[in-house]
Amino acid sequence: MFELVIFDCDGVLVDSERITNTVLAGMLNELGLSVSLNDMFEHFMGKSMPQCLELITTMLGKSPPSNFEERYRERSRVALETGLLPVPGVAEMLNELKLPCCVASGGSHDKMRTTLGITGLLHRFQGRLYSVTEVTCGKPAPDVFLYAAAQCGVKPGACAVVEDTPTGVQAGVAAGMTVFGYSGLIGAKQLRSAGAHYVFKHMRELNSLLNQKAP
Repeated sequence: MFELVIFDCDGVLVDSERITNTVLAGMLNELGLSVSLNDMFEHFMGKSMPQCLELITTMLGKSPPSNFEERYRERSRVALETGLLPVPGVAEMLNELKLPCCVASGGSHDKMRTTLGITGLLHRFQGRLYSVTEVTCGKPAPDVFLYAAAQCGVKPGACAVVEDTPTGVQAGVAAGMTVFGYSGLIGAKQLRSAGAHYVFKHMRELNSLLNQKAP
């Protein structure tokens, strides 16, 4: 069996991607960039904030306002507090999961604690939250997944990664782990193209897949 399941946070455990990307799209529209929510899913979803700011700079041809990130985080916080829910089926899946698990996210510890706290999931991962801020490179580099595995004392080949973006899938594959792609917002075809070993649509399917596909 697998020895560790590593979950991404946004879009896998908490249904935050639609909320935060709507906020970001609105702020980019205010800067004169005509982008839709689908554009956000295609180009921004799964990227760290430094990567997003770099992409915004390229799109604008100049750096965004100096307080852009601060304003984005505040607007996102308000939006999340009023509308964030767990990904459908996550609580039931975690109740049935028999394997050790942790979270390895492209977001900060503060963000993970906020979103997992709002959705009532934080207690399930206390002491097992790992952030891209603790490693050198963000996804699609494998650093955060390798760091999480090392902290948990598990070899990469014995880890299952659950991701919902091509960027995250690529990171899991680069880490030498078995990647399960959750096609909640991104299509199954894109996740498979990124290298996902298995793709599933509903969280209720995950435990069965983990049992069937163990290395």
